[in-house]
Amino acid sequence: MINFNQLSLRRGPRLLFEAANLLIHPGQRIGLTGANGVGKSSLFAMLRGELHADTGDVSLPPEWTIAHVAQETPGVDTTALDYVLEGDQELTQLLRALAEAEQQGDGHRQSQLHDALTLIDGYTAKSRAGKLLHGLGFSSAQETQPVKAFSGGWRMRLNLAQALMCRSDLLLLDEPTNHLDLEAVYWLEEWLRSYPGTLMVISHDRDFLDRVVTHIAHIEQQRIKLYSGNYSDFEIARAEHLANQQAAHQKQQREIAHIRSFVTRFKAKATKARQAQSRIKALERMELIAPAHVDSPFHFEFLPPSRLTNPLITLEKASVGYQTPLLENLNLNLAPGDRIGLLGPNGAGKSTLIKLIAGELPALSGKRKEARDIRIGYFAQHQLEQLSSEDSALKHLQRLDPKATEQALRNFLGGFGFDGDDALNPVAPFSGGEKARLVLAILVYQRPALLLLDEPTNHLDLEMRLALTLALQDFEGALVVVSHDRHLLRTVTDDLWLVSDGKASPFDGDLEDYRQWRLSKDKKDNQPSNGAAAASNNKKLDRQAAAAQRQKLQPLRKQVASAEQQLEKLHQALSKLELELAEPELYQDAGKDQLKQLIKQQAELKQQLAEVEHSWLEASEALEQAQAQQE
Repeated sequence: MINFNQLSLRRGPRLLFEAANLLIHPGQRIGLTGANGVGKSSLFAMLRGELHADTGDVSLPPEWTIAHVAQETPGVDTTALDYVLEGDQELTQLLRALAEAEQQGDGHRQSQLHDALTLIDGYTAKSRAGKLLHGLGFSSAQETQPVKAFSGGWRMRLNLAQALMCRSDLLLLDEPTNHLDLEAVYWLEEWLRSYPGTLMVISHDRDFLDRVVTHIAHIEQQRIKLYSGNYSDFEIARAEHLANQQAAHQKQQREIAHIRSFVTRFKAKATKARQAQSRIKALERMELIAPAHVDSPFHFEFLPPSRLTNPLITLEKASVGYQTPLLENLNLNLAPGDRIGLLGPNGAGKSTLIKLIAGELPALSGKRKEARDIRIGYFAQHQLEQLSSEDSALKHLQRLDPKATEQALRNFLGGFGFDGDDALNPVAPFSGGEKARLVLAILVYQRPALLLLDEPTNHLDLEMRLALTLALQDFEGALVVVSHDRHLLRTVTDDLWLVSDGKASPFDGDLEDYRQWRLSKDKKDNQPSNGAAAASNNKKLDRQAAAAQRQKLQPLRKQVASAEQQLEKLHQALSKLELELAEPELYQDAGKDQLKQLIKQQAELKQQLAEVEHSWLEASEALEQAQAQQE
């Protein structure tokens, strides 16, 4: 087992954690969580022997083999397959020794080495390495390409495959999903669930943690605490702990009361509407976990777009690609309120489609029409490196809005975690997460009508992801997002589109349907079958029929989504108004006029709320009836 005994660690003058006592048993899968900078990666470095404790100690069995993902990949001529095989060091040593024995003609030594290879299952190593590469998205042709031919993100996948190839007792993974698409994440989850050793993983992907880990080790306030269960279990346990702290509990009561009110009002009325029931379950879960994030440093919201037009963007029989089309016959109308999540395997064209919508890539054929004077907010990883390294976060915003006061801009940046001197420091030494937060702050400040987000959460911690999710739920414009963060997709998108085989079309199902479809498709791809052409034809017909059914339901779905958004806004406005009405000063003589005005506004809001509730219920019931008829 791994034993942390009164462990304390500093980096420079900063104390990361102290007096940590922790026992990790063989076979446990531990998710290591905590805000950026609390010492998660330093803890991994200590387990690898690269850092030493200031006080106390950490011990683990001396015979254990530890595997981790290298952060650098040499630009070598070694093929991808051979590079992955090098992850098994014992195998590599035996193969080198065997080659030497063959050169020397030492038959006895060769026999011994063949026996050793058999003992470690060395003769299936290439097959196992090939499966790892395939699971992480590499094609058969890429297996023989040299490592130096791959881009940075693909090299990180090679490093991950090399770590998984190692027959380790302890596997340390630091943000393993950052460079993966959703398909590869699905595969990695299944692989890790069957991993026989002890796993410790740093991740800000709550769905990934929920599916993989058995325990959460959370670092905060210089302490490490171990929780049983997955991330959702941890959130609830931590929420209960924080609820016992009166100040934190009171700070969350307003939001919890709002959520409980919504659930109470609709639970009895919407028992037959599946979409409504799903919403209610999500709200009930939010009520449980809300206190767990009471101390989040991130709080921001999207202001109404400066201009909204319908449609915002139109694609008509458009094709896009690089010299030759990657996607063809694209038809899309983006209107305010549309919220689309793009699904599809890596390389299918999700980012290319985003670039076409953004206007960064021209259509090779067909038309792209953009509404006049709309603002498009486009987030992509390359924009992190396009920030001015010598300028501060404040300077970046002052360049956008020279007339704004410094205090107003600093208040705005505070919602993104740039408090005090952090807003004045140059961008150059910023971490990936800090740069991502700044790029998001710049986008939000510009009040876009259309948001295009390509993997926005890659460098964000869990608290920032939650803040982004909450802000996007109230965004009034149109949203198109590519992300392997399923929690984000599930909570901010209304429609899923599948980008695959040169096409982009609505996907008939939710994320769980997509996961099952991808896993079953991978299994079928790996098994020989008869009648492949007929099966392909049937699948095509099924997809076409599903798309046609989905198209018929689209207007009703939009009505329900629009009503839900209005309800959220009205509830928030009413909650804010009721807080104002709770002020004692209003009930003194000087506040009588203001009190009358607020009571009048309260009555108007309640009337609007009743009308929108009625519309929402009607639309939900109509949608359910239409779905039942199609089934």
